[in-house]
Amino acid sequence: MQGIKVLVTAGPTMEAIDPVRFISNHSTGKMGYAIARQAMLRGADVTLVTGKVAIAPPEFVTVVPVTSAQDMYEAVTSVSNEQDIIVKAAAVADYRPARISEEKVKKSDGQMSIELERTDDILKFLGEHKRAGQFLCGFSMETRDMLRNSRAKLEKKNLDMVAANNLKVEGAGFQGDTNVLTLITQDEDVSLQLMSKEDAANVILDKILSIQKEREEQ
Repeated sequence: MQGIKVLVTAGPTMEAIDPVRFISNHSTGKMGYAIARQAMLRGADVTLVTGKVAIAPPEFVTVVPVTSAQDMYEAVTSVSNEQDIIVKAAAVADYRPARISEEKVKKSDGQMSIELERTDDILKFLGEHKRAGQFLCGFSMETRDMLRNSRAKLEKKNLDMVAANNLKVEGAGFQGDTNVLTLITQDEDVSLQLMSKEDAANVILDKILSIQKEREEQ
């Protein structure tokens, strides 16, 4: 992959409620970090845009740390046009608090509700601005109707591939070191066995390079 520019997103975003609290998710960043590392080992020029995680970033990779979904949107869109391959493995919040309190919200006797607003859709932007020859891979984590929902995402967001998994399948999901993925493209669904996230990263990269080679030969 020498001479190929790869952008990988990883980890969770954190959406502030007040100076103390935030809304987030259970993403560890392990899948995205594995993809970034394997792409680097293959000689690619890798940029890793990452939310806050508890693992060390791979060496020889340009790391861009972010906190919120808006941070990630700005970091990704500012460099997306120059990338050959974009793998969006981050778990970006779909919603954020509509108002952020400047002071800690104090507990009261009654219930409390938080109004949420949509965050900017990074994948939608990337799909709409995808240049000729650029490969765009998204991730889809589902709890039901995985294939149907992921294929709809592929079409709606103008993606080249979706790496999908079902959170309810043993060995898949956020916390562990393994994953169970299905790689979905326009032409096929390829179901992978349980494997380490490092191995899954290599399979994803192999698939991307294989599709790109086929397109170049056509």
